[in-house]
Amino acid sequence: MGFKIFVVAMMVGSIAAAQISLASTVPAFLWAPGFSSVESKESVNYQIMSPKDLANSVLSQGGWSDLLCSERKNERPVDLAVVFVGRELHSSDVAGNKHADPALLNLLKDSFTKSNFSMAFPYVATSEEETMENLLVSSFKEACAHGLGVANVAFLESCSIEGGGFQKLANLHSVHDHLVKRMEKRTKGETDLVVLCHGGFQSLKELDQPFPESEILTEVMSSVEQSGAKYAALYVSDPFKSIHYPGYRELERFLADDTAKNGSASPKVCDEVCQLKSSLLEGVLVGIVLLLILVSGLCCMMGIDTPTRFEAPQEN
Repeated sequence: MGFKIFVVAMMVGSIAAAQISLASTVPAFLWAPGFSSVESKESVNYQIMSPKDLANSVLSQGGWSDLLCSERKNERPVDLAVVFVGRELHSSDVAGNKHADPALLNLLKDSFTKSNFSMAFPYVATSEEETMENLLVSSFKEACAHGLGVANVAFLESCSIEGGGFQKLANLHSVHDHLVKRMEKRTKGETDLVVLCHGGFQSLKELDQPFPESEILTEVMSSVEQSGAKYAALYVSDPFKSIHYPGYRELERFLADDTAKNGSASPKVCDEVCQLKSSLLEGVLVGIVLLLILVSGLCCMMGIDTPTRFEAPQEN
């Protein structure tokens, strides 16, 4: 039954893709394997919503108000609420784009269909001013009348969240250690909030190459399950972060230039600035050539000795 709902969601998403701009929306998935406080169901919300609307839907329809809000302190059905912000998926990828990572889509599909409670939000609009993780956390705080009532809030250092009092996690090992320690120290009935963002993990074999997002999410869910905690998870994509913050590109260019100065054998790539300069140089050269042709033509015309008068033909 769950697989049929997921397939129907994908089919309807494909039809709706022709009617709305999928380039500016991202998908979100909510699932809870052991969430028994809400009626077991699977649903898909096809409305285009803002991150704030998503947070409100997660709290009200997803039952997270029982987990995060202080006024529900005595009604905590799970131990851990996990928010994972990815950087790869667009709404068009969920609708059947062949460029999407199939491993990531299969992982999300399995999580959606095999959980006791699950919800899908195929069309979440992104913000150009704030990161998705900051919008979600601030919306959670705003929606809870007396603020967040979780026992502990931790987030990965790659996440951009405003405000203090949050515990920062450095890498995947730190996340695993944090979950184990919190499971040992957590008082019964308390709920922790963990916010993770793609970009803070690196491969153990090749430190210069990041983990694929599907592997990161798999490792995180595996660590959560190994800790023995009852959890509810929210996955939402925010692939526009690199566009919103041009400092990342400037840093990459700086590192590339520094690597070239140190004698690296990596091939040089002409970036946008390089292409702009080359285009301007080509235009200047073409202009000079046309100017030379014009001057040469004028000189030739001035050099032609054409008489101003012609003698009339003589009659025989």
